[in-house]
Amino acid sequence: MSERATREETVNVEWSGNWVAERLGVALEGDGELKELLGLALRRNPKRAHLLVSNVLGKHVPQHPSVVYGAGFGLGERVRALLGEEEARRAVVLGYAETATGLGHAVADGLRDAPYLHSTRRPVAGVAPAGGFEEAHSHATSHLLLPEDPELFAGGASALVLVDDEFSTGNTVLNTIRALHGLHPRERYVIVALVDMRSAGDRDRLTAFAAEIGARVDLVTRSTGTVTLPEGVLERGQELVAAQEAEQAQEAELTQSAEQPQGAEQPQGAQPVGPAGGAAVTRVDLGWPAGVPDGGRHGFTPAHRAALEAALPGMAERIAAALDGSVRRVLVLGFEELMYAPLRLGTALEALLGADAEVRYSTTTRSPVLAVDDPGYAIRTRLVFPAHDDPADGPGPRYAYNVAGAGFDAVVAVVDSTADTPELHAPDGLLARLAAHTGQVLLAVVPSYTPTPVQEPAVLPEPLRGPDFSSYAPEDVGWLLQDLSDTELEAPTEEREEAIQSGGAHYAESLPVEYQPSAEYQALFTAALDASAARMARAVGTVTETVLAERGPRPVLVSLARAGTPVGVLMRRWARHRHGLDLPHYAISIVRGRGIDATALRWLAAHHDPADVVFVDGWTGKGAITRELAAALAEFEEREGVAHFDPEIAVLADPGGCVRTYGTREDFLIPSACLNSTVSGLISRTVLRADLVGPDDFHGGKFYRELAESDVSGHFLDTVAARFDEVADEVDAAAKELLAADRAPTWEGWAAVERISEEYGIHDVNLVKPGVGETTRVLLRRVPWKILAKRGAGADLTHIRLLAEQRGVPVEEVDDLPYSCVGLIHPRFTRGATGADGKAVAGA
Repeated sequence: MSERATREETVNVEWSGNWVAERLGVALEGDGELKELLGLALRRNPKRAHLLVSNVLGKHVPQHPSVVYGAGFGLGERVRALLGEEEARRAVVLGYAETATGLGHAVADGLRDAPYLHSTRRPVAGVAPAGGFEEAHSHATSHLLLPEDPELFAGGASALVLVDDEFSTGNTVLNTIRALHGLHPRERYVIVALVDMRSAGDRDRLTAFAAEIGARVDLVTRSTGTVTLPEGVLERGQELVAAQEAEQAQEAELTQSAEQPQGAEQPQGAQPVGPAGGAAVTRVDLGWPAGVPDGGRHGFTPAHRAALEAALPGMAERIAAALDGSVRRVLVLGFEELMYAPLRLGTALEALLGADAEVRYSTTTRSPVLAVDDPGYAIRTRLVFPAHDDPADGPGPRYAYNVAGAGFDAVVAVVDSTADTPELHAPDGLLARLAAHTGQVLLAVVPSYTPTPVQEPAVLPEPLRGPDFSSYAPEDVGWLLQDLSDTELEAPTEEREEAIQSGGAHYAESLPVEYQPSAEYQALFTAALDASAARMARAVGTVTETVLAERGPRPVLVSLARAGTPVGVLMRRWARHRHGLDLPHYAISIVRGRGIDATALRWLAAHHDPADVVFVDGWTGKGAITRELAAALAEFEEREGVAHFDPEIAVLADPGGCVRTYGTREDFLIPSACLNSTVSGLISRTVLRADLVGPDDFHGGKFYRELAESDVSGHFLDTVAARFDEVADEVDAAAKELLAADRAPTWEGWAAVERISEEYGIHDVNLVKPGVGETTRVLLRRVPWKILAKRGAGADLTHIRLLAEQRGVPVEEVDDLPYSCVGLIHPRFTRGATGADGKAVAGA
């Protein structure tokens, strides 16, 4: 509706504030529209005797629904223009209970895509408050914020739009901003009101408050003015209210004596309830759309808005069909905080009936106001009835103003299902009060929206740390695992292989017997470590510097247990040694074919920003785990709604060309690959078995305390870290070169694996394990068939040849191999494929 039409609708022959102004000296001054928008009334309130009564709010004064909705929607459009389309889309609108719940919702509609929430005085079982605040001048002060989405106010970059019917002292808004800003600071607030009635001092106070919190605060109002209150007005107002109430009580007593038998009970309120019986009450089935909230108590989204808009015409038709044909004046009466639903039903009914009937809208309230039947007073009549929604603060009177004596042919009472109680239908209830003053009463019940119960999140386990779990220092790594050290999980290698290949078991459901190296092999490890320590240090430094440059300044290292864990510890030590950074480091389980540990991801998301997490592994083979991680994180995001985990893995060596972040792409001997738990903090590989790992448990692992005498985990770390200083210049140069290079994955290794799988008749890429590290694992944990060694690979394969000799596995020298070596698992293994000594057969 145009502003001109709105002004025409609100003009009165006599200003509805004259009665108060003449008796108390209260002056209302402002722009030309102010007195069209506001009247004055009195109330029994120890904080403020006068009440500004809005003619366009739809609370105390019945008004055309289109005028009420247009007032709020127009303010919302102005806010949208102020913020700009993009920021308006990200804004959140908050309205105040009870008078501004509908106004705030209309403002949110004007912003188009903004979610809406209003404060409430109705606690809801199972919904935890996200905040609360006090209203300074109200008779009922405590406001609760009960959003279904606990993150509704979390967006610090978005504007918060606060909507109230009037902006008088600013105390309510300041209380709100102070409470919410302490929980979720943001950069911008917009205050919206129909009228700005602040004094000059209050205007300065708001400006100072905005500077104090470091945020921008804008104000959007329809009209501006001031209220001048003479000295002693509060006391004089209270005396005037008391005198008027005494006079009305005396008049009611005289009316009772004249119209009712002696001893009959006089109905409560300044206005008689009319003849006994009154109009019949007819219930109307609205056909309220499923899933759409009754209002903004728990939040109202753009999707809810679209669903309601589509359903409104049909609901209006149902109401119209229930009205008597002779009806010409209809009041749609809302209920306390339930303002928006009846307002929109009113606008739809108004549009449907057109010139055939006049539709008005107002709502009941818990606010007690003096009624004076005088054209110069804003509240001419009032109906009094008991509360009918089992309020948390106990029973008490409720009020409907300017309904009695207004000449309505029909009243459509709209309540939510929580308020559809015996008290509503009682002889002194709202429906009976209405029936005495109109020819027809329709009852339309909107289903009370109950948020989906939020299950209490499972208490997440805490990371395990040494020395209770692992031989690493507690600060080196937190293991996101559960301790299964007392569970028998080991099985002979041949039994495991047969079960895995036959489909009878997954490799993560059991553990191989820990390989105990011979003295010869242990000496080989020591020699290999001494020879490659500087090379290792260079790779560690290069990958760490790359991570700090691209994912800094304080990444959270999350190594894939267990091969990635020694590398993660070394990266952490490099960052501390070179940059003084104390990076968090955790170890997490990922299982091929089963995905990553979702409970561990939830723990990480609860304690760190997922965007800061950098996954770390030792090396790449054909890239299976790289692909597994990407798929698992995508599934986790879709299922849990937790975004921003980056699937990119940082590795020491990337011979397969599978990742962007690496220390080198050479396939060289990483000494930690030579051993199992004794170089990995005495921790087993990870275990995932349904009878041991529940939905809220970490995956499992074992701490082999009994192998402490053979543990070289600390020695390995110290040996590599001792070379950090000598390789520092080389690392700086290598990192600079890498950061400027095209490091896109080539997946060269995957193509080679597919070729080898076909050439050797295996036809299963999972049985082809490329690279020094993966080949070592085949020889230590699986049943190897043969080893392919790149001709001229040299010392990097010395330990491979020794292990192959001990297992009786042939080593085949080949050309055109992108890796130093490739291990082939026996493709059709049964225990019959091994000799009596358990060694692999030479062929298949």
